[in-house]
Amino acid sequence: MAEDKRSRQRMVAGAADMISRRGLNATSVRELAKHADAPLGSTYHYFPGGKYDLATEAVRWADDLTVDVLSRELAAGPRAGLQAFLDMWRKVVLDSDFRAGCPVLAVSVEDLPDDHNAPRDAAAAAFRRWTALLAESLRKSGCQEAEAERVATLIVAAVEGTVAMCRAQRSIAPLDQVTAQLSLIVDQVTR
Repeated sequence: MAEDKRSRQRMVAGAADMISRRGLNATSVRELAKHADAPLGSTYHYFPGGKYDLATEAVRWADDLTVDVLSRELAAGPRAGLQAFLDMWRKVVLDSDFRAGCPVLAVSVEDLPDDHNAPRDAAAAAFRRWTALLAESLRKSGCQEAEAERVATLIVAAVEGTVAMCRAQRSIAPLDQVTAQLSLIVDQVTR
């Protein structure tokens, strides 16, 4: 049973990686299975709905990883959480030589069939969770509720957009600029 769980988890992580590189529509179940080094039959065993089921789980997996990083670091305050969030994406972009971004964003911008909205719904939930965690931390540090929501939304939107810019420009400079500006904003609203 433990091997089944590891095999399934490997497929989900592999799908998140591949989606972060190529997007969902440019990826087939066969490619996802191959990328995860899993038999094609196992993919359909664990994900009977095919690539949309697998993509939904991949988005949830990426969401959970991000929530873990944010939750751990936000305990030290919003600036520490912001820095961890930025560092996480810096690592993804640099370690992939600008080939990977965020699978949550990748699924968000896909043109999905009407009967396969689960991946996009999972992405929307992920963005809400990240924003809520950041907003809560900002509020605990003295930021007013409405402003905390606005700043948290700005952080998530800026970081996601900046990751896309870094990939397109093959440069980490946009992330450095956004890091500096978001840090100033967080400092201003938590004084």
